[in-house]
Amino acid sequence: MAQRNMVEALNQALALELEQDRRVLCFGEDVGKAGGVFRVTDGLQQQFGEQRVFDTPIAESGIIGMAAGLAAGGLRPIPEIQFMGFIYPAMNQICTQVARLHWRSGGRFPMPIVIRTPFTGLVHSPELHSDCLESLFVHTPGLKVVVPASPYEAKGLFHAAMADPDPVLFVESIKLYRLFREEVPDDYYTIALGQARVARPGRQVTVAAWGAMVVTALQAAEVAAGRGIDCEVIDLRSLWPLDRQTLCDSVQRTGRLVVVQEAPGAASVATEVMAAVSTGAFWSLLAPPVRVCGWDVPYPQPTLEEFYVPDVERVLAGIEEVLKD
Repeated sequence: MAQRNMVEALNQALALELEQDRRVLCFGEDVGKAGGVFRVTDGLQQQFGEQRVFDTPIAESGIIGMAAGLAAGGLRPIPEIQFMGFIYPAMNQICTQVARLHWRSGGRFPMPIVIRTPFTGLVHSPELHSDCLESLFVHTPGLKVVVPASPYEAKGLFHAAMADPDPVLFVESIKLYRLFREEVPDDYYTIALGQARVARPGRQVTVAAWGAMVVTALQAAEVAAGRGIDCEVIDLRSLWPLDRQTLCDSVQRTGRLVVVQEAPGAASVATEVMAAVSTGAFWSLLAPPVRVCGWDVPYPQPTLEEFYVPDVERVLAGIEEVLKD
């Protein structure tokens, strides 16, 4: 079993999908000849041809609008939005077409689309390149939202997203693309959507996170263990559908909850996680849940990213806060 980083795992997953099903098409800005900004699609155009892996104009609304038409015609498109901060021009197509057309057509037009897009900071990207906008799409009925936290998870979740009849927004953390390697099977495998995983078992505090923040949460849990605090880390994997059962089971064991996200806290996924636990495990809570989030300001310039993105010290402060009571 080969050691792969997330870029390599996703590249292999895309190649497998293109190889197994000729209805699969991969397209977006620079995904063809250049292989994508982060080289996730590197070599795919050479392997499968310009008819199946191709570049598009710089027009996000056109990319997703084309994907909706292709899906309605029986194909299985994988459009890429180059950075999540560029997704606003495609909101109409995603929210009023892709997420609704199956329902509006009475089932005549399923939308088996997987929209890939990267997000997160600490890689010194320019403005609009690091914005974390996942809550906008969790709030969009008809759309599933998936955020992998490792190379192994990325490949398995991507295959599951491609097998799903509903449209999926597949969000990839830029920071994780080449952060580490792990064993990733060469063969096809899936990780079910809507099922969180216990990334680290513990007894005193539940720390829930997704994407790159799972790594930060695990690092914080390791430091906390040295201070005699036993944290359980939950990787949500899917932000929608949300695995409330795993979250509530964990909090019923630990009695405390800290939610970590890079996005701003207001009206966010972190808020939804806290609400789910407050209704599903209220009598187990020993202290009010705590959020550790990005600040409620526009995503800052690269020189200020380290003050915006939650780090280990901020997560540890959240853990200590819920242990006060």
